[in-house]
Amino acid sequence: MDIQIRLLNDQRDPAIISQAFRDQGWERSPEQYVRYYIEQENGDRVTLVAELDGVFAGYVNVLWHSDYPAFQASGIPEINDLNVLMRYQRQGIGTRLMDEAEAVIRERTDTAGIGVGIFSDYGKAQILYAHRGYIPDGKGIYKHDHYLKYGDEIVIDDDVILYLTKKLK
Repeated sequence: MDIQIRLLNDQRDPAIISQAFRDQGWERSPEQYVRYYIEQENGDRVTLVAELDGVFAGYVNVLWHSDYPAFQASGIPEINDLNVLMRYQRQGIGTRLMDEAEAVIRERTDTAGIGVGIFSDYGKAQILYAHRGYIPDGKGIYKHDHYLKYGDEIVIDDDVILYLTKKLK
């Protein structure tokens, strides 16, 4: 089992990644990955791609300027959109992607941030991040443009996020 991590490539990756997710029932447009590549070229993000034995298996982003206000205010880069194809999960690919994302961040700063959804679809990610030493930033749950407060009624979806940070050694 040979896991390789490399930067997103604009020539072939958008179509391959989009098709791989479509094959497992997730709609991801090639244009999303073209945008990631453009932002990577502009220095706004780093997109790391994992291949297992030469076949696309997953990816993760490092956003140098997070949309999350607390990370913006503190200059904390955000690890974002970690995705490993279902058939390749539990093989160390997510861990390798996280290792590489943290190494990229460590070149510039000593703190990494990450957001995670709060319902069961995100259970594996929640456990992975906790095992890696990420802790809640203490600001509570965030959705779109505000922190949720006691008594708020919301629809639980992918936009209800708990943000975590980790000091990198």
